Amino acid sequence: MNRKFIVQFSILLTGLISINSYAQIHTANDKTIDSTEFSGTRKILNDLSVDKFQKKTFRNGSTTIPYRILTPKNSTAKKYPLVITFHNSTRIGNDNEHQLEPLARIWLRENIYSNFNCFVVAPQFKERSSSYQQENAGVLTSVPSDDARGILKLIEEIESTYPIDKNKIYLVGYSMGASTAQNLLNINPDKFAALVSIAGVPDFSNLEKLKNKNIWLIHGEKDIENPYIGSTELYTRLGKNKNLVFTTFNNLEHNNIVIPYLLSDEIPKWLFKTSR
Repeated sequence: MNRKFIVQFSILLTGLISINSYAQIHTANDKTIDSTEFSGTRKILNDLSVDKFQKKTFRNGSTTIPYRILTPKNSTAKKYPLVITFHNSTRIGNDNEHQLEPLARIWLRENIYSNFNCFVVAPQFKERSSSYQQENAGVLTSVPSDDARGILKLIEEIESTYPIDKNKIYLVGYSMGASTAQNLLNINPDKFAALVSIAGVPDFSNLEKLKNKNIWLIHGEKDIENPYIGSTELYTRLGKNKNLVFTTFNNLEHNNIVIPYLLSDEIPKWLFKTSR
């Protein structure tokens, strides 16, 4: 093989690696979940005691938001990340309990609680935190409620009360909660380090400001409740965001899309790698 060809091939390969390093990532997964895995996984999370999540209430003017807060297990650092988890629409209420769905409970699992020291806040909404409307292209979009916007004030109160690392504030949500998380990232993108959106309805209101944000979209291709096309459209519109990851589960739908992440540390690990 002549030397000129080797040099040209090396340059091409280096270019391809460089392009790939700065490109979005879209992966597809063929995992299926049977009823045994579904019920068994949820039972493990539901059997965990939630006593470590302290009950609090945030009040600001006409806004009242009950929430639970989990404090770090090991108080060894001066500042800690803050994770905010948002519940789906079946958890709406004001009992300050029902919002602790499985996605919030992962932070109580012993290996997570021991290895990912952080504050976790789980607010509860008395009505829908995000409403959906049809866009011209036929894609649903999400719009935040006043109480959802009030979360920004709640974060300020948390920051003034606890030792929070302001460069590591994370948003995590499922279904309506994922939509709300997207809403807040659009409202104040400079506030947050990263977003994990699972089966959310997208918010396109401030995409120019999201072009460098750490975003992980997770969706099931068979989801017809919060249609999968919404995440594919958001992925396409954020085409220049090299920090965007999109995970498609080809065989999963709305109700079982969170199952693959409930007994793993993938979400905490990904979040904790990111910073504002």
